[in-house]
Amino acid sequence: MKNRLTTFAVILATMAFPLAGHAQGKVGIININQAIASTAEGKKAITDLQKKYQPRQQELERLQKEMQGIQDQLSKQTPALSDEDQRRLTRDLDDKQKLFKRSTDDAQSDFTADRDEAVRRIGQKMVRIIEDYAQKNGFIMVMDGAQVPIYFAAKDIVITEEIVKLYDAANPVADAGASAKPATHPATSTPATKPK
Repeated sequence: MKNRLTTFAVILATMAFPLAGHAQGKVGIININQAIASTAEGKKAITDLQKKYQPRQQELERLQKEMQGIQDQLSKQTPALSDEDQRRLTRDLDDKQKLFKRSTDDAQSDFTADRDEAVRRIGQKMVRIIEDYAQKNGFIMVMDGAQVPIYFAAKDIVITEEIVKLYDAANPVADAGASAKPATHPATSTPATKPK
């Protein structure tokens, strides 16, 4: 995803802002992922994803507790269990572990696809805002500071906050106030409760 955004930013910079005749222009820095997540639409998308995947999260937690219960039963009651009961519990644990792994993988894959779709959708609209802003404000290039190593940038060329404001004004969200609470960033949130 980062490579696609980097390519997107470089293409935007080279196509939208030809250097010829603009030698005196400014260069702007934006953190596109931060900008997307900071918009009202981005915050709503994060909240909507969390709500959508909450039942799967709860199911994974339930399954994890069941596996822990079986493991506890096997470790504490092994001497008292018959060989048949031990085999049955071991089989049951193995089946639940396979189901847990499959469910975790499916949930992670679905979550990632939904998150990437939201980022793509919002990102396409944001690029148009960036292009308009850059042209109106004399920028010859806008770069993603999170994608390209930048060792120094004057504060006045960081345009992330201004772009978020312009994006929100151009793309109002009906219930933005309801989803304005801080949420886990979609890039780091996972529906699984335990690493694989």
